Amino acid sequence: MPDAFFLVVGSRTCAHLIQSAAGVMIFAEPRFGTAILGERDLAGLADANEELDRVVADLLQRRPEIRTLFLVGSCPSEVIKLDLGKAAERLNQQHRGRVQVVNYSGSGIETTFTQGEDQALTALVPLMPESPTPQLLLVGTLADGVEERFLTLFERLGIGPVASLPPRRSTELPAVGPGTKLLLTQPFLGQTARALQAKGAELISSPYPLGVEGSELWFRAAARAFGIADEHTSAVLEPLVTRGRAALEPHRKALEGKRLFLLPDSQMELALGRFLQRECGMELVEVGTPYLDRSLQQQELDLLPADVQLSEGQNVEEQLERVRQSHPDLVVCGMGLANPLEAEGITTKWSIELVFSPIHGCDQAGDLAELFARPLRRRGALTFA
Repeated sequence: MPDAFFLVVGSRTCAHLIQSAAGVMIFAEPRFGTAILGERDLAGLADANEELDRVVADLLQRRPEIRTLFLVGSCPSEVIKLDLGKAAERLNQQHRGRVQVVNYSGSGIETTFTQGEDQALTALVPLMPESPTPQLLLVGTLADGVEERFLTLFERLGIGPVASLPPRRSTELPAVGPGTKLLLTQPFLGQTARALQAKGAELISSPYPLGVEGSELWFRAAARAFGIADEHTSAVLEPLVTRGRAALEPHRKALEGKRLFLLPDSQMELALGRFLQRECGMELVEVGTPYLDRSLQQQELDLLPADVQLSEGQNVEEQLERVRQSHPDLVVCGMGLANPLEAEGITTKWSIELVFSPIHGCDQAGDLAELFARPLRRRGALTFA
């Protein structure tokens, strides 16, 4: 949503951590800023609402293109002594007709980093108009090129109309109601899915569109939900499946037989483990996830080996000890653990890169596999050197 802006409100340390993470996504025109609360604010000795109003007014004057302003709390309200929900209501009154202001928590105390998107989209659901018109709603952020290819495929399948959340323009939120069928693009959107279901939408259960197999099953689930004949679905998807499998082959040679340990970080671990085991031939040592929402992940669980070692939650010391004992060829983990593990001679892959890369769909399956083959090839080159 190029017309949206995210204003991180909180203590200096927490706000800068969020700003640094958000900065990965912005290369041209920044759409993130920080409003730092001082010591007097955090001690409850000053009312920060007046200063926040001034900061927002100044921001909107300098950036007239902003149509939706997200107030992102970097700390719980008890810490920052500021109720951002009430602040959003007040700012909406002050700037009515100019901008819509919503708020959500980006606190790492309350969420994993991928749940920031879940929180942001959930904050938009109350603003969505209601309509019983039948439609497919894609939920979750996709790269523009990937989204366009998906929309073309749905049109060829005979599914429509198709809307997206988030939309390209924040003020053009799609309608939702009993005729809406939800298809999630990411496995970490549980709050958003439940908020949309509360407005009458129906969730289509499927694996996620990562890799050739996952993408094909994802499209087939949508086609069945809309009564599309299997023969027609196969005719549309088979050329993409064939092309995707061919793109995987060079990387499968580098990955096949390698042992993989996925530490809990992004909630994408089950889908990634399924892809890397079934399509790339990797052996799963352990698949960890910060939080296992079976209502969204059961179909991914069903595709994993029956004897796979699963873990939920983050008990870092115990998980790192299992990594050291199992000697995997590759560990997928957060940035904070990657460097220490690399120093111990363990090859790693940053999980956060998978959130910012265009990896969805059959056409991207080769690129997705290459992201995991790259660190193994790098390790091999360093060892040889």
